[in-house]
Amino acid sequence: MTGEVYYPHKELFKNPVFKNMCEYKEMVEEFEKDYEGTWAKLAREKITWFEDFKQTLDESNAPFYKWFVGGKLNVTYQCIDRHLESKKNKAAIIWEGDNGENKTITYLELYREVNKFANLLKSLGVKKGDRVVIYMPMIPEAAFAMLACARIGAIHSVVFGGFSAEALKDRIIDAKAKVVITADGAFRKGAPYMLKPTVDKALEEIDFVEKVIVVERNNQDIEWTHRDVSYNELIQNQPDECTPEIMDSEDPLFLLYTSGSTGKPKGVQHSQAGYILWAQLTMEWVFDIKDNDTFWCTADIGWITGHTYIVYGPLAAGATTVMFEGVPTYPDAGRAWKMIENYKINQFYTAPTAIRLLHKIGADEPKKYDLSSLRILGTVGEPIDPAAWKWYYDVVGNGRCSIVDTWWQTETGGHMISPLPAATPFKPGSATFPLPGIFAEVIDENGNKMPAQEKGLLCITKPWPSMIRTIWGDPERFVKSYFSTAKKNGKPVYFSGDGAIYDEDGYIWITGRVDDVINVSGHRLGTAEIEDAIKYHPEVAEVAVVGKPDEIKGESVFAYIVLKNPENIAQELEFIKEVNEIIKKEIGAIAKVDNFAFVPGLPKTRSGKVMRRILRAIAKGEEITQDTSTLENPQVVEEIIAIVNSCGL
Repeated sequence: MTGEVYYPHKELFKNPVFKNMCEYKEMVEEFEKDYEGTWAKLAREKITWFEDFKQTLDESNAPFYKWFVGGKLNVTYQCIDRHLESKKNKAAIIWEGDNGENKTITYLELYREVNKFANLLKSLGVKKGDRVVIYMPMIPEAAFAMLACARIGAIHSVVFGGFSAEALKDRIIDAKAKVVITADGAFRKGAPYMLKPTVDKALEEIDFVEKVIVVERNNQDIEWTHRDVSYNELIQNQPDECTPEIMDSEDPLFLLYTSGSTGKPKGVQHSQAGYILWAQLTMEWVFDIKDNDTFWCTADIGWITGHTYIVYGPLAAGATTVMFEGVPTYPDAGRAWKMIENYKINQFYTAPTAIRLLHKIGADEPKKYDLSSLRILGTVGEPIDPAAWKWYYDVVGNGRCSIVDTWWQTETGGHMISPLPAATPFKPGSATFPLPGIFAEVIDENGNKMPAQEKGLLCITKPWPSMIRTIWGDPERFVKSYFSTAKKNGKPVYFSGDGAIYDEDGYIWITGRVDDVINVSGHRLGTAEIEDAIKYHPEVAEVAVVGKPDEIKGESVFAYIVLKNPENIAQELEFIKEVNEIIKKEIGAIAKVDNFAFVPGLPKTRSGKVMRRILRAIAKGEEITQDTSTLENPQVVEEIIAIVNSCGL
């Protein structure tokens, strides 16, 4: 796992925060010498405080840490108001619709729209501390809604617009939301789809939601009930001034629900000051954001990536952020590259799933467009395999852009491990090193640092400002989920749920969830490791590996493989023999594939996450009980079942 090394093209970076690894190490040492003092200094430099904080870090009730105690601020003031003097006519948000329509919203216009939405919420009785669920498509009003809640101190909980009524209902009930904000519908791949009927279904047995605010986006007929109000009508009469609520640094800013493998969703609670500080710092450190940059993160606002790197981070940094309603492959494989050319985008941030798909359907497509504005290419959501990394680097980045392979989670609020674009030598497939101030370590359960090439637990051994504060309404689950696995110096530390390995140079390689393991003859094998090995075969576009019950071994390896060119595979068994030779070389013979199916695609959420629970059920011959309506392509599940059944697997 040492890997090839690529170096940043320094000429692309005029005045980066970190010019070289010496400066990175100096900052790391600064945190090691004076952890709280360094954080306090950054907080005072970056945040516009209404009242200064009295204490940097309160550890008296660990792991319920408090940061910047006593400080008063408003996140929307940090994101909007303070920019007005110098940037009121600068583009804050560039929005492009599915059909190519576009809209530019300046910082002054954003200020007015957010204030009007905030006043609308107040007119409906929403006040500080109330929960507001946002179930929206990728339209500017979704960002306005988030910021309007923050303006008045309401706690927003954005639910991904692809979730089912049942999933939405669970989140509304857990948050005890007072108001739901939605749209009639939106557009995807040229066709309208509906959201309001899903909200209606979710609310059938709920009586505590007082109002549903409906943004009329695609103007299709919907059913209006007694609690529904039209955003388009009511917003017209709202004043465009709204004094920001004075918030304590530790007041909740938002809830974001993550799905556990079992049980009800976990409401991850983030606070005000620590979250916005880290969102802004990582924009400056990892993305080298400059005053005239245009930044595009392709995520949905329903996920933490959309929160931190479409809305809060770019705006706190005073940047121009791109919001995109559609998908990067519609109407063709050039859509993303055309947008980069049109808007002269400087930083492009997307998921490895999207990179592999764009590679598969249009390997040479980027060469047709002028992508010379790009400086940084980012990846997020899962480890990126070396083959996808190299195509991204060579073809999209023309062998010159820095690739920041970022590791972080909903619970961390922002990047934890990532290259610094002008400083860090890159290794394809490695997230490289923890950012300054982040003490991410690969350890065993007792806190001992793992030697090179030995898998351990990826833990963060010191609290950090943007960390999860609790699970909404369930503090016991918070402690059990994140602080019960590993200790260092006798104190519980945050366990990410991921395994990782150091290589000989100290680079960190993520091996995947520790519960995503297959127990073959007593050997615990990470599915991510096996998948990475299989991807080395030149004909493999995508792969997902699960365990299949085996009378002799306990579990055997089952691989679902998406081929680049199925017509190139004359002998399936010969192909698997080649794959197993690669696995033997990369991991060992114990990890060989015993069962396989060539499938047209994998069951993924619209954020690109492969739903391995579904694939495990298919491999075991079990009935699919999970809701598949949230998948990008629900039909693929039936196709996979038919293929597996036809093979007699």
